[in-house]
Parts: sequence; C-alpha cells; structure tokens
Amino acid sequence: MRITTVTLTALLLAPLAVLAAAAPAPVEFTVKLETVMKHDDGKFLWFHPRAAAIPSRTGGEPTVVMTIQKHLKISDYYSGLHVMMRKSPTAPWTGPTLPPELDWRQQSDGVTISVADVTPGWHAPTGKLLAIGCQVRYSPQGKQLDDVKRAHQTVYAIFDPKTERWTPWQVLELPDDEQFNFARNACAQWLVKPDGTLLVPLYIGRSAKDRYSTTVSECRFDGAKLTFVRNGNVLRLDVARGFYEPSLIAFHGRYFLTLRNDVRGYVSVSEDGLQFAAPQPWLFDDGAELGSYNTQQHWLAHSDGLFLIYTRRGANNDHIVRHRAPLFMAQVSPTTLRVMRATEKVVVPERGAEMGNFGACAISERESWVTVSEGMFMKDSKQRGAEGATFVARVLWSKPNKLRPAGAATSAPVR
Repeated sequence: MRITTVTLTALLLAPLAVLAAAAPAPVEFTVKLETVMKHDDGKFLWFHPRAAAIPSRTGGEPTVVMTIQKHLKISDYYSGLHVMMRKSPTAPWTGPTLPPELDWRQQSDGVTISVADVTPGWHAPTGKLLAIGCQVRYSPQGKQLDDVKRAHQTVYAIFDPKTERWTPWQVLELPDDEQFNFARNACAQWLVKPDGTLLVPLYIGRSAKDRYSTTVSECRFDGAKLTFVRNGNVLRLDVARGFYEPSLIAFHGRYFLTLRNDVRGYVSVSEDGLQFAAPQPWLFDDGAELGSYNTQQHWLAHSDGLFLIYTRRGANNDHIVRHRAPLFMAQVSPTTLRVMRATEKVVVPERGAEMGNFGACAISERESWVTVSEGMFMKDSKQRGAEGATFVARVLWSKPNKLRPAGAATSAPVR
C-alpha cells in the first residue's frame, strides 16, 4: 500500500481495533550489555559513541569501528574525533586513539575548528568507511561560533581498511542557497542504497539562529569525494526549534524518518527516500503519546521488524534531565507508524546519568548494537550509581536478520 499524507493521517486516527489488526508479529531479541570503559575525572567525559561494522574480506566476523569524542565539560564542546576498534564483535577493544587527520584545527585568530555528532557507516561499493558529522567553530572559551558564512556545515572523513588510514575532514559542498547556510548531518543515521547512492538527512536553516527544517539529500560517493546531487522536500514545524537531528532507515522498500523537536518526537515515511509525508507525533499503539522529546531517536531494522530506540517520560525518571534515560527499544508498525507498547524493553538502564546522545547500527545477521556513554552532568549522578561508562548494548536477534550488512558473518556463534 502506498502511504500518502492523507492515508497516513487516517491511520494515525484509526480505531484501535484497526490498528491492532495492522500490527506485525513481534520479533524477539535479548540484550547483552557490555561496558567498554569508564571515565569521570572531572575534566572530560567520553561521549557520542557510534559504531559501524567493516565486513571481513574472507567471510569471517566483521571488524567494528567506533568513533567517540571527549565532552570537555562545556555545553556542546568536543575534542577531535577518537577511534576505537575491535577485530570481531567480541574481541578486545583498542583505543581510543586520535588520528591526526581527525583532530582539531587551530586557526591564527584563536578559533578552533572541530567536528561533532559523528556517525560512521560502511560504503560497500568502494570498500570504504565514511564518518559523517558537522563542522563546529569554537572560541577559545569553548563557545560555538556562527561568525563566518556557512560556519555550520556537514563534513566527512574516509577510512580505508586496506591502509588503515583516515583522510582529513572535507566539507560536503551544497547549493548556493541561503537555506543551506546552516546545514548539518549531526547525530543522524544515514544510509547507502544498493546502487551505492547515499541518502543523508540534513537539518538546515539560514543561520544558527533560524528555526530548523529537515530534508534528505541524495549524494554520490566515488571512494574519495562525497558529492551532493539533489534534495527532497523540506519538512517544517513552527514549534520551538523546528525539526532537527533526523535519522533515516530503509525497511521493506520504504524509508522511515524520525525527527527531534523540543516538545515531542515526530515520524514520517517516504516511498523514494526524498519526498516525505507530513510528519506525525510519535504515539504508542494504544493512542498515548510516546513521551520522547527534545532528544534523539534512532532506528534498528531486522528483516522481520522495524525498531525505534528512544528515551521518554513516565519511567520513574523525573530526576533525569529531559528524561534522557533509560534507553528503550520497541517495535514499530510500518503501516501505522505507532510504537508497539508490549514490545518495549530497556536496552540500557538508568543509573542517574543522561543517555540522550547515542548510536544504533547493524553488526551482523545475529546482532545489532546500541552505543551510549553516561553523561555525568547532574550533581547526584555518581551517587545514583553512574560511572561515566561507555556501553555497548548488543541486541541479539532470536532469528537471523536477512538485512545484515553485505559480507557480514552468517554463522558465527553469539558469545
């Protein structure tokens, strides 16, 4: 069925009996929570961990790369991009290390240029790993600057597994249109289509002070340069800061977009990945509002089910800033776009620290990951049990995921 804006709205207002009939069968999974490291010295926290799998050239288990940054105890003030690696999903971690190509660039006027909110991903046609994030200009005091035209742009770096080298950051060149003066792919899931084309969601505006809108850009990648081709329709919301930090996933021939807003999260759907229906607030399948607001949501997809990872109100978590813990995961009906309440599980428990800045990715046919670090920003975080830990929540599927990354292991045992 082709879902248009009209039919999508009708589904969201449909009787519960109709919604129940449209609900897919639950996909079972368990969660194995691993602690990668702990750090809380009062100087910095490890933050924004996001992972990607590099398929083995010999058919074995994938290598996993995780990007992570230092949060320097000032709001949205981050170091250069560090990298951790493990030779299989259960091997020991190495790092964090800071490749010089991914470090800060100090300017003669005292400004520091860095990159934040990075998401890595594998590009199978070229055999390269792309890390995509946003360029940030910092004052000597760590304040984000909007002091030059197009200060806030989308940037990318490339990792070649054959040489184990990174390229320096490059800016994604966008059209000379004022709506792209501010244009970030930040904390966002992007995807690669079977033909190698990338779909990269952006939140855009005329400046950093503008209300944000969201669009999905189509890009080409030749192994050395990411090139903008076109973008889809622009989604707008005249509430607070608008639509930002979008994440995109493909499932059964359609494309699903989740959007951050200060008041509530939203969801939209597309047939081609560029033209999206009018976004609707996230709801449970019983009609209640999901309760996720002013933070990210991300996706996981199994061949038999679509999943959302999110934070929300109503989980005995009023002591957490913006209710940003625990991290929940639940199945979504791709027809109604509602979260199936009965499938909801905690994937990373709340220990007194916020966990709103996280990542989600497929690793193999047997598992997907949710990655997050504890934000020790509240006075009582440590007293409640938080340790500045970086977690990997290994989502272990009950049956193989046929949507696994190309070349990933098919029979390796789960440990």
